[in-house]
Amino acid sequence: MKYHLPVYLHSANYAKEFQETIDYRASFQLNLQCRDAICEAIDAHYRNDRLDEAAVREVVEQFGYERTMVVLANTVRMKDWDRRFSPDNRKWVDTIPCPCDMLGERGRQFLADKVHPGLVDLFITQVRKDYKREHKPSVKAALKDNAAQTAAEQNPRKCKEPER
Repeated sequence: MKYHLPVYLHSANYAKEFQETIDYRASFQLNLQCRDAICEAIDAHYRNDRLDEAAVREVVEQFGYERTMVVLANTVRMKDWDRRFSPDNRKWVDTIPCPCDMLGERGRQFLADKVHPGLVDLFITQVRKDYKREHKPSVKAALKDNAAQTAAEQNPRKCKEPER
């Protein structure tokens, strides 16, 4: 798996104050590149009223889920009036952190809006589905955690009196 630079969530002023300007600028540029990649992937992979899953894979491989989802969420946030985004996707936006540089009018720079909003909505739905599938906890791990928690509840450890 490729290493992906994390999304920088703070403002340019914060980055300057804490000597993180390089991280801020790198993240800013990657957000712009991700926006363009989303539009290009949709344009390249939408045929016969169908968005090929390769569109999402291309973008996620290059930018990772975090950045892809932040750019997509920003697009929906900035177009909250646009009902071509499904109610589920509009609700999902609230679960995605919003970097400071995407607040207000400045966030318009990061809009994936060179393609139809309905296609962006399809892309978002596919990203969410793929992310959920890849980040689904294994049943075995969940059972093991549940068994450990149950055992701990049934057999609470008693504190020993200090020896005299």
